[in-house]
Amino acid sequence: MTAPDERFPRPRALRDRLSRRPRLSPNSGPTPAHLPEARTPVDGEVWFLYMADGDRVVWSDGLAALLGRTPADSSKVTRELLARYVHRDDHAKALGSITRAWTAREAASTTVRLLRADGGWFDVDCRLEPIAGRDGAISGIRGALRDVSVRERARREVARLSRRGETVQSSIIDPDPDTGLLTRARFADAVDKAQSKGGGAVLVVRVEPDRTDGVRRDDAELLHRAARVLEGIAQPDNLLGRAGPNEIAILLPGASWAMARRQADLFVEAIRTQPFVLPEAWVHARAWAGLVRFRPESEAGSHDLLIDAEHAWRQARESDRPVTLVPDPVPAKDRQGSYRTRVAAAVGTDRFTLYAQPILELQTNRVLRHELLLRVIDENGTPQSPIQVLDTAERLDAVYDIDLWVVEHALDLAASLPTHAFQINLSGRTVGDPRLTAEVEALFDRYAVNAEQLTFEITETALIGNLSEARIFADRIRDLGCQLALDDFGSGYASFRYLRLFPIDLVKIDGEYVRDLVNNPQDQVLVQALVQVCQAYGIHTVAEYVQDEPTLRMLREFGVDFVQGYLIGKPAPVASLGAGTRLRSRNP
Repeated sequence: MTAPDERFPRPRALRDRLSRRPRLSPNSGPTPAHLPEARTPVDGEVWFLYMADGDRVVWSDGLAALLGRTPADSSKVTRELLARYVHRDDHAKALGSITRAWTAREAASTTVRLLRADGGWFDVDCRLEPIAGRDGAISGIRGALRDVSVRERARREVARLSRRGETVQSSIIDPDPDTGLLTRARFADAVDKAQSKGGGAVLVVRVEPDRTDGVRRDDAELLHRAARVLEGIAQPDNLLGRAGPNEIAILLPGASWAMARRQADLFVEAIRTQPFVLPEAWVHARAWAGLVRFRPESEAGSHDLLIDAEHAWRQARESDRPVTLVPDPVPAKDRQGSYRTRVAAAVGTDRFTLYAQPILELQTNRVLRHELLLRVIDENGTPQSPIQVLDTAERLDAVYDIDLWVVEHALDLAASLPTHAFQINLSGRTVGDPRLTAEVEALFDRYAVNAEQLTFEITETALIGNLSEARIFADRIRDLGCQLALDDFGSGYASFRYLRLFPIDLVKIDGEYVRDLVNNPQDQVLVQALVQVCQAYGIHTVAEYVQDEPTLRMLREFGVDFVQGYLIGKPAPVASLGAGTRLRSRNP
């Protein structure tokens, strides 16, 4: 241990008292014979003595051994040297205990880490006792130490495991919020795992309310009730997930083809014959299904099987039969061609539409920009999330046409609303497409839009296949006057890498770290760190999923520049911005 030095300043009263004490000359300084006798140490203890007069420290051979010093070194020890043996993170703790023992004239105890001569360190329990001189004033400190490295190592490990338990999700199997089933991504993971172990089948059931009475029903509530019905009749090894807005997927691992077909008929029949009690009425549902068999040696992966099953239920509905059977997955080339045809049809028949969500600037407390969000119009004319469509399109390399549709409509919107700024999402796969730069330049020429209104937001950065082309696009749109944003910052290593690879102006902090920010200290540390990184790089930050005022206040304190979420505003059709536009002719 150590007494106060220039790194451990003495309390003022202690410094004043010591300054009035006569100092001994070097020749008359205390020797070990003049120091008070140390009490007999108990087993395992080592000791040291510090005396203010002469500024001397003496330690036992046992302490010298623990520190990796020789016993002869004790004759040369000063408090300045000993200070180097206290772990720097424990300096304040050591000083507090020494000060307490000296000023309160009573024993004090603490646990600190001491550094060995080889650079290692160990833990000690230390009991500090004040030493009184003949005049009753405190003249030194006696310290008794016990090596407790084993105990402290175990304690730190328990604490570490506790922290990890708090910071790591208990499960990566995220439930779908509407149905309580697995999300599409997690269901796909389960299919891949089942396929690696053997054969089976994937069934996708389409569920729709019977609209023959002309009354619109709550599709989400119906799907939730349908999920409970299917869970009730599923086999113990069956696994259910949500495949799309009105679709439930069922994994039948190890099932023979004959058994899978019987189960498919049973699932569809259960939905068709079950009356569902919704909040506003009793309703019946219509259902169709697509069943696809898989084998371990098949080249088709989980996402391919889901696409084939979804195509199959559409065939079932068109032919007015309960189930379409697909004994073998569709060849990859045919699957891609079929999906490209569907994307082209959606683009050509206005099955896509845009919604806008406001983004608040915290400095001015004004909404200065909106994020444009794609929605897909389903067969019933209801806008739905595009996640399923975009996920499939990216995997089949068909997302470019969708992204180009969004860019063209966004430029048309910006030209008609010159006082608004918009953020446009582009898939990483599209950003790396060599066709994109020329197409976007042509659209800017056609719509004569103010480029400063637009920010291009890169999503799914892991899908960027051609970094050189992506950099060309990034540099060109910034030359035009647009900004560049990076989505889901903090969700992976690639996000940090792209801060150096691309001229990013703005990043969106992954909403996973924002939704429970107020109650999660680990998320608070991470968000603050991300903001500091961006500030160091000269990059603005946007926090997503802001749902309440406490979260908003905390984000202000952290220095976030923009916020987005339901507290600020929900996505709404672009018409709500006053946009009464029609897409201009593609021919100049």
